[in-house]
Amino acid sequence: MKRFRKLVIGGIETKIFNLILITVVLLTVAFMAVSVYHGNMLSDLAVQSSERQREAIGEATDSIMTRVVETSMGRTTELEAYAADEMFLGLATRVRTMAEYAEDLLTDESAVQTEICGAPDPAQEGTVVAQLILANGADAGSAELDRKLGLISNMERMMVTLFHASEETNSCFIALPEGAFLVADDRPASKFDSAGNLLDYDPHTRPWYQAAVEKGDLIFTDVEVDAFTGDIGIVCAMPVYRDGKLVAVVGSDLFLTTMRNAAVISGESGRSICVINGNGHVVLSYGKEEELQVRDVSEAQDLRLSENTELASLAAEALQQKTDVRLVTLSNGPCFMVGVPMKTLGWALISVFSQETLSQPSDMLKAQYDSIQEETTAVYLESTGHSRTTATVLLCVIAVLMLTGAVVLGKRIVRPLNRITREIAELSEDNLEFTMKDSYRTGDEIEVLAESFATLSHKTVQYVDQVRKVTAEKERISTELTMATQIQAAMLPHIFPPFPDRPDFDLYASMKPAKEVGGDFYDYFLIDSDHLCVVIADVSGKGVPAALFMMVSKIILQSCAMLGKSASEILTRTNDAICSNNDAEMFVTVWLGILELSTGKLSYANAGHEYPVVKRAEGPYELFRDNHHGFVVGGMEHVKYREYVMQLEPGDELFVYTDGIPEATDAENRMFGTDRLIETLNTQQDTTPVSVLTYVQDAVHTFVGSAPQFDDMTMLCLKYKGPHGVPEQATVTVQTPGKA
Repeated sequence: MKRFRKLVIGGIETKIFNLILITVVLLTVAFMAVSVYHGNMLSDLAVQSSERQREAIGEATDSIMTRVVETSMGRTTELEAYAADEMFLGLATRVRTMAEYAEDLLTDESAVQTEICGAPDPAQEGTVVAQLILANGADAGSAELDRKLGLISNMERMMVTLFHASEETNSCFIALPEGAFLVADDRPASKFDSAGNLLDYDPHTRPWYQAAVEKGDLIFTDVEVDAFTGDIGIVCAMPVYRDGKLVAVVGSDLFLTTMRNAAVISGESGRSICVINGNGHVVLSYGKEEELQVRDVSEAQDLRLSENTELASLAAEALQQKTDVRLVTLSNGPCFMVGVPMKTLGWALISVFSQETLSQPSDMLKAQYDSIQEETTAVYLESTGHSRTTATVLLCVIAVLMLTGAVVLGKRIVRPLNRITREIAELSEDNLEFTMKDSYRTGDEIEVLAESFATLSHKTVQYVDQVRKVTAEKERISTELTMATQIQAAMLPHIFPPFPDRPDFDLYASMKPAKEVGGDFYDYFLIDSDHLCVVIADVSGKGVPAALFMMVSKIILQSCAMLGKSASEILTRTNDAICSNNDAEMFVTVWLGILELSTGKLSYANAGHEYPVVKRAEGPYELFRDNHHGFVVGGMEHVKYREYVMQLEPGDELFVYTDGIPEATDAENRMFGTDRLIETLNTQQDTTPVSVLTYVQDAVHTFVGSAPQFDDMTMLCLKYKGPHGVPEQATVTVQTPGKA
C-alpha cells in the first residue's frame, strides 16, 4: 500500500473499486456468452435430462430404501431384542431373590414369625400392599399353616420393594402347597366379584404353579389369562424345596399391556414387530399380518411348523441365532424379515418391513418431479425472451451504480477501520481493554467487529483474573485428593509378608483404584493365634463417596470379626450396623473367610461377591462355586447369610478378587472375563502369592492395552502351608501393593 498525498494506492478503497469493476466486466461477458449458448441448447437438454433424472430418482430411491431397510432392520431388531431380554432377565432375578429369601425363612427352624398379612381390602386400591388369600379346602386356623403364614409374612416388605423396583412388574407372590397365596400388588379390588365377594382362588390350578413344580426350577409360562384382572401376560415362577420336599412356589408376572407401555419394543410406520416363545407361538405383536397375530395358547400355531416354509425356517432359526434380513411372502405380500433370539427366555423378536412400502417414496418423488418440470418448462418458454432484454438494461444500470457505490463505500469502510487500528496499537500491558466509541457505530460489520473486539477484550481481562483463581483452587483440590489417596492406602495392610514369624501360610494382596481413590478394599488379620480372617470387598460407586463408605465398612467388618463370631454372623452384624444409618443407600459386596491354621478348615460367607478361585496342591486353578450368593451388605436389613466350609490342604491356594478383574475391557469393549482369568492363572509356573498377583496384573494390563481403567482392581492370594510349614518358603521379599 502506497500513499500519494491524500490518495492511497493499493488500499481497501482501491481494491473495492477494482473488484467491482472486474466483476461488472466479467458478468457482462459471461452473460452474453451464456445467453447465446443457453438459447440454443437448453430446450433439447431439458427434455433429455428430465427423463434421465426421473429414471435416476426412481432407481436411487429404491436402492437407498432397500439398503436402509437391510442395514437398519438387523441393528434395530437386535437392540430391541436386547432391551426386551433385559426386562425378562430382571423379572427372573427378582423371582430368584424371592426364592432365596423364602428358602431361608421356610428352612430355618429359628426363623422369626411376624404378624400374618391381612386379606384383600378394596379400600386399599391403588396402594401396593401384601394380601393373603386362602383357597377353599385350606386348613385355615391350623397351627402348622399359621406358622408358615407367619414366616412368609416376613416377605411382605421384600415383595413390595421388588414391585416398586421395576415399572413392568404387575405383582410378586408366594404360594404354599397348603393352599395359601400371598400376593403384593396395587389391585386389591380385582380380588372381588361384582357382588363384592372374594374370588375363589386356588394357586394349585394355575399353569405357572404346575409348570414350576413339574420342572423343579425357574420357568416362564406361555401367554395366560390373569385370574383376577382378565389381562393376558407372562409369569415367571420358581419352586422352593426343603429336604427335597416342595414348601412353596414364588413368582412375579407382567402383562402384555405393561410390556407395550414400557416402550421396550414398538411398531413403526411401515414396520411390524412380534415376539415368539420357545414353542413358536406369537406372544406379542405390533402389526396387521395375519400369520403374526397373538392367539390363545389353545389356538396358537407353532410358526416353525407353518405351511409357509420361508416363515417356518426364519422362526426356527431366530430361536437359535440372529438371522440375516430375508424376503418372506406373507398374506399381505412380500416382506423383509429378520429375527433375533432373546437368550433369557429362549424366545425371539422378529421385525417385518413391507416391500410395498419401499416404492412409496420413489412414486411420490417421481410425481412431484413431473409436476415441477411441466410448470418450469412453461414458465421458462414464456419468460426467456423478456429476460434477455431486461437483463441487458439491468447490467448497464448496475454497472454504473456499482462503480459509483464502490468509491463511496470504500471511503466509509476505511475511515473507521483506521481509527480502530490506531486504538488497538495504543493498547499496553497496563491497559488491555479496548473500549467502544460512537465513531465505530457504522451500523454494519465494522460496528460488529468493534463491539466483538471490545467484548473479547473485556472477557480477556476477566478470564485472566478467573484463571488465577481457578489455578489456585485446582492446586488446593489436587493437594486434598493426594492426601485422600495416601490416607486410603494407609488404611489397607501394605507390609508384606504380613506375619513373617508364621511359616504356616503365605499371603499377598494389592488394590489399584480406577480414580485417585477407590471403593474396593481387602483386609486380613489374626483373630487369635489359630484363626486368620481374610476379607475382600467392592463398594458400589467410585471416587470419594465410595472411598468414605469403604473405610466405614472396613472398620465395621474388622470390629465385628474380632468379636470371635462365625463368618455368617460377622456379615449379619456388619449388614445390620451399616443399614441402621445408610442414608446414601450405598452397599458393598463382601467375601469373608476364617482359616483355622491348625487344621486348614476355611469357613466363609459370600455377600453378593465374585466366586473365589481355588488351587489344590497338585491341581489346576478352578472357580469354586457355592450354592448361591447372599444379599449385598447394606442393601436390606435383617438379612441372614449362609456359611460354607472348605478344607484346605498344605500347598493349596485361595485367590479372591473384585469384579474389576474379569470386567476389565480393552479398546474394542471386550471383557477380560472369568474364563481368561482362570486360563491366566493356570499358565503361570511360580505359584507364590506375590507371583500370582503380579502375573494376573500383567495379563490384565496387556489385554486392556491403551483403554482407560474402568473399575478398581483388587486381588488377594493366600497359600496354606499346613501347621508345619517350611520357614524358608514363608520368607517373601517385602513389597507394597500395586507394585507387584
